[in-house]
Amino acid sequence: MRLIPAIDIIEGKCVRLTKGDYSTKKIYNENPLEVAKEFEDAGIEYLHLVDLDGAKSNHIVNHRILEQITGHTSLKVDFGGGLKSDDDLKTAFACGAKQITAGSIAVKNPEIFLKWLAEYGAEKIILGADAVNRKISTHGWMQNSSIDVVDFIKQHEANGIKYVICTDIGRDGMLQGAATELYSDILKETPVNLIASGGVSCIDDIVKLKNAGCEGVIIGKALYEGKINISEWSSGDWGTGN
Repeated sequence: MRLIPAIDIIEGKCVRLTKGDYSTKKIYNENPLEVAKEFEDAGIEYLHLVDLDGAKSNHIVNHRILEQITGHTSLKVDFGGGLKSDDDLKTAFACGAKQITAGSIAVKNPEIFLKWLAEYGAEKIILGADAVNRKISTHGWMQNSSIDVVDFIKQHEANGIKYVICTDIGRDGMLQGAATELYSDILKETPVNLIASGGVSCIDDIVKLKNAGCEGVIIGKALYEGKINISEWSSGDWGTGN
């Protein structure tokens, strides 16, 4: 299973939110590149980079941060937040993103999303499926819908999506465990490569997600708060749960 730390950006700084609430912003480092280099030095290969300013503004904002990280590390970066136009996507890839994560656009403008999927391929486009009480949420988690998250993923898997990042917003930043039951339900219905996000608090949570069949797991606050030791995590010395 891939282990993927997260860096969320507001005003060029590395922050974390709780349940996606911008008023809960906590700054962990004013230099995201410094954080990314620490991850790389610990043996990490992948990074989930989120432009929270972009998510709020409906267009890419912090692409220079992406460019700095991809230009000065070997991390394989998936980038999301505010990708709403062809130009936004071109900018993200031009700045070094290996993959992009698109969520709101897949709900609000699926024609564009499917065009991107056809143009760039399923290895480059990750479906972002962010949910509150199993219902899809969009626009930086500020707008809720009545769309069932499992149905949403199944629909886009039928359209050719291979990778999905699913965040249980109610658990995000809470350090109270991941939504393992939700992820198990998704994987019973569809064979996507599922990347879990939200609520991970300890190594045992990671083991449970691996045993549930998740292809990857994104960790944020648990790393920044020292709940998970990045050296232990990146070494793979966290067991199988068997």
